[in-house]
This record gives sequence, C-alpha cells and structure tokens, in this order.
Amino acid sequence: MKTMKSILRSALPLCAILFMSCVPTLAMAQDAEPTELAAKATETASGVDTIWLLLGAMLVFFMQPGFALVEAGFTRAKNTTNILMKNFVDFTFGSLLFWFVGFGLMFGDGGFVGLPHLFSSDFYDAGALPTEGFLIFQTVFCATSATIVSGAMAERTKFSMYIIYTIFISVLIYPVSGHWTWGGGWLMNGEDGSFMMTLFGDTFHDFAGSTIVHSVGGWIALVGAAILGPRMGKYGRDGKPHAIPGHNLTIAALGVFILWFGWFGFNPCSQLAASTTADQTTISHVFLTTNLAACAGGFCALMLSWKRYGKPSLSLTLNGVLAGLVGITAGCDLVSPAGAAVIGAICGTVMIFSVDFIDRVLKIDDPVGASSVHGVCGFLGTVLTGFLSVDSGLCYGHGFGFLGAQLFGAVVIGAWAAAMGAVIFLTLNKLKGLRVEPRVEEEGLDIYEHGETAYN
Repeated sequence: MKTMKSILRSALPLCAILFMSCVPTLAMAQDAEPTELAAKATETASGVDTIWLLLGAMLVFFMQPGFALVEAGFTRAKNTTNILMKNFVDFTFGSLLFWFVGFGLMFGDGGFVGLPHLFSSDFYDAGALPTEGFLIFQTVFCATSATIVSGAMAERTKFSMYIIYTIFISVLIYPVSGHWTWGGGWLMNGEDGSFMMTLFGDTFHDFAGSTIVHSVGGWIALVGAAILGPRMGKYGRDGKPHAIPGHNLTIAALGVFILWFGWFGFNPCSQLAASTTADQTTISHVFLTTNLAACAGGFCALMLSWKRYGKPSLSLTLNGVLAGLVGITAGCDLVSPAGAAVIGAICGTVMIFSVDFIDRVLKIDDPVGASSVHGVCGFLGTVLTGFLSVDSGLCYGHGFGFLGAQLFGAVVIGAWAAAMGAVIFLTLNKLKGLRVEPRVEEEGLDIYEHGETAYN
C-alpha cells in the first residue's frame, strides 16, 4: 500500500506536466474548429449558389425549344425547317460570339461600352460564383434576345441574311445596352453626382430583362419586319390584312408551356444566389409574381378576344400569357403579388390592341406578334414598375423619380435597339437583299433554303 502511494505521489508531477502541455493544444483545437466550420459553411453556401445559377441557365436554355415551337406553330408548315434551323443558329452562333467578344463588351470596364476581352472571361470577378457559371448564365439571355427577332421576320427572310444580323445582335446591340445596365454602366450608376442620380435621384431597374432582353429583341423585330415587308397575300389591294393562320396550334401551345416553365429560371434565378434566408425570400416572391402575371395576362387576353371577336382565341391567349411574363420581368422583385397581377392584366390587354394596330394601321406583318409581346409589353412592364414598386413606386407615394428613371431607361434602350436594327437591316437589304425570291416564298423556304422539309 505504501508502495502504491509513493508511486502515485511520484507520478503526480509528471501528470501535471503532461496536462499543462496539452492545454495549449486543446485551446488551439477549439480555436481551429470554428474556423474550419466557417470555411465549410462558406463553401456550402457557394455550392448552393452555383447550383442555383446553373439550374437557371438550364431553364433559360430550355426556353429555346419553346421559342422554336411557338414560331413554328404560328407559321405555315412549308417554312418549319427554316424556323427550327434559325433557332439552332441563334444559340450556337450566339454562344460562340458572346464568349468571343460580347461578354467583354457587356461586363468589361469602360464608359459607353466595355473593353473587349477576346475568348476570355478571366477579367470579370463574379464574387463567390465561378466566372464560367456567370458567363453561361449571361449567354443564354443573349441567345433569347436574338431569338425574338426570328418570329417577326419569318417566312420570307434569306437564311444567309439571318445569320449576319443575328451576329450583330449578339456582339453589338445586346452587349452595349447590357453594359449600360447589368454591366454597371451609366443607367445603373448610383454614385453621387452621376447622370441618373442627378436627373432622377434614382437608377434604372430591370431585374431580369423586360427591356434589356425582351424589348431590345422586340424593337429590332419591328424594324426588321417593316423593312422586310409583308408576306405575299397578307394585304389585299384595298390594304386590308388577310389572316394567314399557323399550321399547328398544338405545338405553339406546347411552346408557350415550355416558355412559361423556363421563365421560372429566367426571373427567380436572376437573384444569382439561394443560400441565405433573404435570397430564399426574394426567390419565392419572384416565383409568385411571375406566375400571377402570366395567369392574369392569359386570362385578360382570353376574355378580351372573346368579347372583341366573338370567340375565345387560343392564339391570342397564348400571346397573353407571354405578354404577362414579359411585362413582369423588370419588376418581379419589387412589386406586390397584386401589383404583378395588375401588370400582367394590363400587358395581356394592351397586347391585343398592339397586334391589331401594328397589323392594320402600320401594316407591318409580324406573324407571331413578337413586336407586341416583347417590344410593347417589355417597355410597358418596365414603366409600370415605376408606378407599382412597393419601395419606390409612384402609386405608393414615392414621387416621380423612379418612374422617370424607368421611362427614360426604357426609351433610351429601345431607341438604341431600333436605330441599330434599322442601320443593319437597311444596309443588308441594299447590299444583298433580305428577302427571298417570290417563287421561294410561295413554295416554301424549307426546300429552297435547306433542301429538306419538316413533314414528309
């Protein structure tokens, strides 16, 4: 027993020394653990945001077949191959060209336009997001803007000329106006003493592209269709328009459903993040406002067409849904659910009058109504955000500043797109001619332009 006690007494100093030597190590481990946890949390949040961004890119890409089906369904069977081919060209050429030069012009440093960074995205810092992911997300938006023009100029445009003007859209028209806004340019400059803050006390706001994407494509489409001229048989000798029905409303309806689905990537994923509670709240709100506007647009177009023409028109209802989606895209993050329904209802209603005005008064032949759906409703939705924004809108007592900024931005970007479109189309028409020969138009572009038909 004494021996055991003596052993314990002699071991106590050694245990004390060992314990004291372990205390710093334990303290260091406790300090390191929160650091490692914080790093893992940051990495997880970045992963969630990246997956959300790429999911949005996939959904917006899926809108490409939606546009193809809508345009093909609203036009005649003899031109279906041509329309499908143009939608493939929009994305293939647009992706290569935007990566080549458009991304640099849109997001590079510069005043009027960014500096080009050929074949490179390394110049851009996307924060916690991978730059490559941000590039592909912006690429699918650029392809959407180019696709809008295809429908308005369908059934009579040379395929070679289409390739040329879609190049200009992807590398010049869209990137420049995109630089003014999403690229940090003058319309979005909120610094003290900047042009927009001095003039309006606020900056232009377009959350997902009512003006930047849709209105740009819509105004180019209107100018192009005007310069190209109407399809053969569209107007009689008395100047009255004749209906040229599309060949398949079934695939047109499927296309609209696909576009509606893809819009849940177009708008909510423009938040670019989903890892925080604030992000999740914004995303959920945008999902709701986007859907309500689409439903209100479709409903009002259905009811108005029923009253105006005696029958509820499917084709106008389909365009009413798209009009509501286009209109809400600018302010889907700022307006209330009720405000979203109002925007959708107004756009769905105005779209019908716009289609009629462009067709009967201006005598511009737009087979799918792209000018009205994307140009007019993109402009209208952007301006209505100035009225109905909960935080800054005129209807909520916040004055005319934000409304003025919205109106000014929509006008300036629309004028840029229309003017550049006019220069490009007039030049191409003078040099090579935009339009196919009468025999080709009469018998169909599929065989003469591509040597194959969509239906055998």
